Amino acid sequence: MIRLLIADDHPVVRAGLAGLLSDEPGFEVVAEASDGDEAVTLARATSPDVVLMDLRMPRVDGVSATARIAGGEAGTPPPRVLILTTYESDDQILAAIEAGASGYLLKAAPQAEIVAGIRSVAAGQSALSPQVAVRLVERMRRPDPDAVALTARELDVLRLVATGHSNKQVAVALGIGESTVKTHLLKVFDKLGVADRTRAVTLAMERGLLS
Repeated sequence: MIRLLIADDHPVVRAGLAGLLSDEPGFEVVAEASDGDEAVTLARATSPDVVLMDLRMPRVDGVSATARIAGGEAGTPPPRVLILTTYESDDQILAAIEAGASGYLLKAAPQAEIVAGIRSVAAGQSALSPQVAVRLVERMRRPDPDAVALTARELDVLRLVATGHSNKQVAVALGIGESTVKTHLLKVFDKLGVADRTRAVTLAMERGLLS
């Protein structure tokens, strides 16, 4: 038996989902929540296997509630969270998944898809509606506007600068001319959009380029 908690701020939607899923073999609706805060409280009190989570709810939204539920408590396996919503923006999808959601389905999906998604999530797998899967693939393929491609030599120069080396010391360490070091640094400044060594090193560290 898969124990379910339904979190949605619309009573009609909750009632509809509860009725639909209660009639499904192997499902038991153990609790219903009208907002994210109540969902967190009821998840801890009833220990469902899967939480069906809407995104836009009062007090605490679905993403925040998902993060709190998926985090669980020490020694207790947390419920799996399946987002069931009408919203499918890239940011919302990514935020929900990063918060710990195991799946993301749309309320307009066929009943069979929702039921199959719940079973998949309960079994430890993931569930994404076809529309959401396409959006995620497109997002992954889209260039990151903050991405910076530094060459291996530019990174070598910047790492030495980060440890306090002067241009002359960098040149000696790498076996290149001091003017070449300056050229590499100017290219790094241009790519990072900065004007000095300190900011170049700081920004590179922030973006994980020097890790």
